[in-house]
Amino acid sequence: MIGELRVLRSLCLIGLLSLSGCVSWFTDEELEPAVHLVKVEVVKANLLEQRFTLHLRVDNPNDSDLTVRRLTYKVYLERLLLSEGEHEHWFTVTPHSSRFFKVPVRTNLWPQIRDVVKLLRKPERPIPYRLEGELEIGLFIGQDVHLKRNGVIIPGDFIPE
Repeated sequence: MIGELRVLRSLCLIGLLSLSGCVSWFTDEELEPAVHLVKVEVVKANLLEQRFTLHLRVDNPNDSDLTVRRLTYKVYLERLLLSEGEHEHWFTVTPHSSRFFKVPVRTNLWPQIRDVVKLLRKPERPIPYRLEGELEIGLFIGQDVHLKRNGVIIPGDFIPE
């Protein structure tokens, strides 16, 4: 009876020690990737339609590959919602590196033309912009990385002479 009790204790101890290694499977030691707005390129701009390309960079600080699946975004010019949408483009960022990608953006500012004209009265004056969104990452189990970037643009830089 005492021998069986010792065997049972030993088996329980071995089981607990072996399960302690499994705990590391469920801890989240991965660092969150960084997303940067590198450039805004004007593709076409007329009265009824404006097309831009957002140039973004994703930095992977981790030791494993990072799979990017989708970007959901909203772009604001001062307080005006310029555009919102989704860009589904799968790509992989290798460990400890960066990857650039482009997001095409279309908008129609006609309904907000008065507010836009007020912003453009002084083309040399900087106008604040804001990019908000979520980057969906992960191959099988998805995770959302929240994105919020602020900056200014100078409209005069985009007006051809």
